[in-house]
Amino acid sequence: MLLLDEPLGALDLKLRKEMQLELKAMQQQLGITFIYVTHDQEEALTMSDTIAVMNGGRIQQIGDPKRIYDEPKNAFVADFIGESNILSGTMLQDELVEFSGTEFQCVDEGFGTNTPVDVVIRPEDIMIVGEDVGMLTGTVQSVIFKGVHYEMMVKGDSDSTLWKVHSTTMQPVGTRVGMTIVPYNIHIMHKATTADAVPVSDKGEEEA
Repeated sequence: MLLLDEPLGALDLKLRKEMQLELKAMQQQLGITFIYVTHDQEEALTMSDTIAVMNGGRIQQIGDPKRIYDEPKNAFVADFIGESNILSGTMLQDELVEFSGTEFQCVDEGFGTNTPVDVVIRPEDIMIVGEDVGMLTGTVQSVIFKGVHYEMMVKGDSDSTLWKVHSTTMQPVGTRVGMTIVPYNIHIMHKATTADAVPVSDKGEEEA
């Protein structure tokens, strides 16, 4: 077993990317376990077969990169791995949730009725549409070009939520827009409590 503790932290971006590939190739060639410690979320997703997300010495979630990103266990994991819009909501019944003053169809079940929940929506899962057809409406507050997409902050009309939206199409500041979210991209989770985390000593049980 090889422990690597922030091994690429002092490198510039281009060299860091190159060394990530070198380390992955080395691990496959040697055929041994690498434990890779990093605070870089993108690096964790790129390098890992299995990720353990920790907070305050307690494991929040263990899983493969896709599961960690697509199905975060709680709001901390969702916020730490990737970018997210995290809102308080109410699970009205199976497959129906309310947040931002609007009811949305979702695919989650088993939360009971009228249950307080956290709602996570990734910025790339919000579709910008016409104001007249959007499930939510708002006004673009800022726009940043990030190379492969634009990052827009949209202030919602219903409760003044500031939505982070990633899109390949830019909408100028001040533009009125609609926002649509399909049920599959609305992630529901229980409100996080201290009891939800797993002590490091119990991680074997969690992995099982």
